[in-house]
Amino acid sequence: MTRIIEFAGPVLTGPDQERPGLWSVDGRLTFDRPAAAPDLVLEGWVIPGLVDAHCHIGLGPGGDVPEQLAEHQAVTDRNAGTLLVRDAGAVHDTRWIQHRADLPRLIRSGRHIARTRRYLRGFAVEVEPRDLVEAVRKQARAGDGWVKLVGDWIDRDAGDLAGSFPAAVLRDAVAAAHDEGARVTAHCFAEDTLDDMLDAGIDCVEHATGLLPRHLPRFVEQGVPIVPTLINIATFPDIAAQAGAKFPRYAAHMRSLWERRAERVLEAFEAGVTIFAGTDAGSVIKHGRIVDELQALHAAGLPARAALDAGAWAARDWLGADGITGGASADVLVCAEDPRSNLATLQDLKNIVLRGEVVR
Repeated sequence: MTRIIEFAGPVLTGPDQERPGLWSVDGRLTFDRPAAAPDLVLEGWVIPGLVDAHCHIGLGPGGDVPEQLAEHQAVTDRNAGTLLVRDAGAVHDTRWIQHRADLPRLIRSGRHIARTRRYLRGFAVEVEPRDLVEAVRKQARAGDGWVKLVGDWIDRDAGDLAGSFPAAVLRDAVAAAHDEGARVTAHCFAEDTLDDMLDAGIDCVEHATGLLPRHLPRFVEQGVPIVPTLINIATFPDIAAQAGAKFPRYAAHMRSLWERRAERVLEAFEAGVTIFAGTDAGSVIKHGRIVDELQALHAAGLPARAALDAGAWAARDWLGADGITGGASADVLVCAEDPRSNLATLQDLKNIVLRGEVVR
């Protein structure tokens, strides 16, 4: 390990907080100058490692992938500046990643839980409503404090998006997860699904493309954040084109959700809904695209500073992970410019430091 690293540049301890003078000593951050000279000096703007709050290390388009490919996914994310990942569902147990000092920190949620034959084949534990509570308890115990539900998907009989589970069962399932000490997040595309999830006491919503004005006060009052995954929502027109001949209602619905994707995110932000950045990498989205997602949030109308906060300081605080504080693990990025005013600088990072080692 490089024993002492000096960070010679502005240190951003928050979106509106800046201070000089930071060192990594034996892999831990300190604001106190060490007695010994540094082994390495890194110059530039310092921020905490980025967070991908919706990522699937260990998944590919067909479901599970070999560990060698999962490792490549994790390295790709790391090399893009993602040093903390909230897993949003994987088939095989990716706990091994947590034992690798050269890979991003990982907060796991076990497998997706979906309705039988109502999700991508090979991805989820598929259950009927009567078995949902038991499945939630099992995945809560298998993960790191999160459970992932598939809240809606196409109902081929109805020819459109529809909720996966009855509202009463969802309430029992969320309560069971909470009883196990886990939080629950859910894949939600459609409008009505959000009502059921809020009624159930959900802790987070993924995608949230069906946000309507009636939902916004409830998201704020209940403190439920959303992870919009805008670079994934960009695929909706292709999904609609493939489904249009057989399921025209579904195709039209997906197009309408796509058309208002940016407006809904901005409306949520302006209403005070908390937003976090996630890519949904691991199925059709390539890994290593967290900066693309931050830029998509900015393009939707979030100030650059707020978009960065959604994938840095605020996201770390939400997940219970250290940012840039004394004694924290030295998981930081060094930028050529202030990323709060120029997100593009994150596309060409000067240095990536993970656990006190320069990994790129």
